[in-house]
This record gives sequence, C-alpha cells and structure tokens, in this order.
Amino acid sequence: MRTIGLALLVFLGTAHSAPYTPASDSEVVERLPGRASDPAIGRVESLRKQLAARPEDTALRLEIARRYFDLAMAQGDPRYVGYASAALAPLATSAANNADYWLLRGLIQQYSHEFEAALTSLAKSSQLNPTSPEPLSWRAAIYMVQARYAEAQAECDHLTPLADPLLGAGCSAYARASSGQLLPAFESLAKAVASASKASPEMLLWLNTRLAEMAVRLQRLDAAETHFRSALKQGVTDQFLLGAYADFLLARQRPAEVLTLLAGWERSDILLLRLALAGRAAKDPRAADWATQLRERFQAAALRGDKLHEQEAARFELDIEGQPAKALDLATRNYADQKEPRDAEVLMRAALAAKQPRAAVPALDWLRTSKYEDPVLTGLSEKLSTPGAAR
Repeated sequence: MRTIGLALLVFLGTAHSAPYTPASDSEVVERLPGRASDPAIGRVESLRKQLAARPEDTALRLEIARRYFDLAMAQGDPRYVGYASAALAPLATSAANNADYWLLRGLIQQYSHEFEAALTSLAKSSQLNPTSPEPLSWRAAIYMVQARYAEAQAECDHLTPLADPLLGAGCSAYARASSGQLLPAFESLAKAVASASKASPEMLLWLNTRLAEMAVRLQRLDAAETHFRSALKQGVTDQFLLGAYADFLLARQRPAEVLTLLAGWERSDILLLRLALAGRAAKDPRAADWATQLRERFQAAALRGDKLHEQEAARFELDIEGQPAKALDLATRNYADQKEPRDAEVLMRAALAAKQPRAAVPALDWLRTSKYEDPVLTGLSEKLSTPGAAR
C-alpha cells in the first residue's frame, strides 16, 4: 500500500458525489469508468474474477477495496468508492482484528465526510499495526480538513519515525504552513525535495504540488509554475494536481492551457467545473454543454440529499450561474463540515457577492486565529471588513 494518504485525502476527498454500493459481488453495475487500456483497471477486473471463485479470501477483498479506493482518488469517480464498500462489507464481523480492514473502513468513512467515525477507525488500525504510518497520515489529513492544525501536527510527529523521511517532512510542513509558518515550511520542504534522489513518483508529485501551492501564497509564481510542472512530469494520474494547476492557470488568465490540460476529464465533477470556467473565459463553444452537465449533476445530487459536493456547487452557482445567494447558502453549509482554505475562500467570495459580510464570520475568525498566510484571503478579509461591504 502507498503511504501517501495525506495527499490523497486533502487533494481529493472533499468534493465527490455519493458512491453507489452494489448489492453483491456478482452484480454488474456497468462497465468500469476510465480507459479500457488502463492497467490499474485491468488489474482490478482480474482480481474481481478471482474473488468470484474465492469469496472468503480476506486478503483479496482488502486488495480489491484498496485498488478501487485508489482509483477513485486518482480519477475522481465516486463509483469506485461504492465498489470498494461492496468488497469490504462482508468483512464487517470477521475482520475485527485486521488493521487493513480498519484502515480501509476509515478511508471510505472520510470520503463520505464521516470524519469522527473515520478518526476512530483509523485509530483502531494504528492500535492493531502500530508501526504503520498510513493511518496516522490520514488522521493528520482529516484534522487538516477540520482546521485542527495542532492535532494534525501531533499526528505528523507520531508518523515521522515510522515513515519515509520525506513523508514526515511533507506532513509537518503542510501543518506548519497552515499555522503561521509559511516561509520556513516552504524553505525546509524545498530543501528536502531538492536533495531527494530516490523518492517515488507519487511522493514527488505530492511534495511538488504542496510546494507549488505554498509558492503561490508566497507570490513566487515562477517557482509555483516550476513545482506544478515537476509534479506533472511524474506521470501519475492525480485529480487534485490537475485541479490545483488548473486553478493556478485560471487565476493567471490562461484558460486555453486549462482546456488542453483537462481534455477528456469531463467524468470528474471537480475538473468539469474547471473546464466550464476555462471554456467560458476562452469563449469555447463547449462551455455551455459543460455548464449544463454540471447543473444536471448538482441537481441530481440535491435530489438525493447528497451534500458532499457543496464547495464545488457553491463555486458553480457563484462563478457560472451568477446566483450569489444560492452560492452563499451552499458555501455556508459546506463550511460547517469542512474548513480548508478553499472552503473559506468560496464562503468569503459568496458573502461579498451576496452583500452579506456577516455570513463570512466563521471563515474570518479562522483566518485570524490560525494565522494562515494567503494574500488572496487577506484581500477578501479586508473587503469584507469595509463599511460598504453590505451595500
């Protein structure tokens, strides 16, 4: 198993539709999403065939569940999490003392924003396998989503002696950069990455993406571009990297590059939103269809009572539909659940657009008390604090 859970959750686990869980292993829901030539998909299909012959094989079930979950994280398709749940479900009673079962249960719970339940499951996994850094990295990630930075740092401290030194350095730098130590966190992590000659592509992708985001906040845009491109060169499919780089390009008024970067990624709600924004900015004739697809997906999710997509839905209502009041309602509900900087930003922008600055108070309080450093958020805070913000 890969020990990059921190990246996976923070990058991808915060804006998905609810997964569908098949009733049994034998149920054929549809052809698996993604490219038929993708070796990861071919491998999991082969494992499914083996499971049909060996349904009591716990290790095989766990491997299938993990591969499905990793596909969901990489590709942004929530159906994979439903398949992971179906593979895992028969182990609910028989695998009570299996650390990997509790790890995967925690991953699926955090995907559905059951954060406290996920923390409990991951703690159980750590108790059963105290030498594994992965449950600790995922616990750190959940605490980061909840803006509980001291607790995230404590988990990073616990995993550092157990993990690849780069994972420990990245985990700690991520927490420090969110709590008033942006520049030293960036410099120490950049030094660690520069001296890493044998790191895995997945690790380098994660670290360079983190460095790119820190560089943007430091207004070192050339460095940010370099780190984004270094991450892309690793050749690993990662939805969050694509979304983060797309946002960087959109902010620099480079929509044509976004259209090239995200070509063929319409299946991901997160990336489809970026395509729609870029298409609109570039006056691409496909923009209207992309907006229609998003509208239909968000409407269907609302009918199901699915609240996992509210950050992206808020941005859609604000930046494409031009409905600030609706965007503010979505952003407010979303911020009650998860409190990452992107969640704060859309709440602050929606509050400004809706001329309801008091609605942004939770995000403003977080910005002040966390000492999070970001010129964009600081600018929004100043606008929200001006006497005319409510006019």
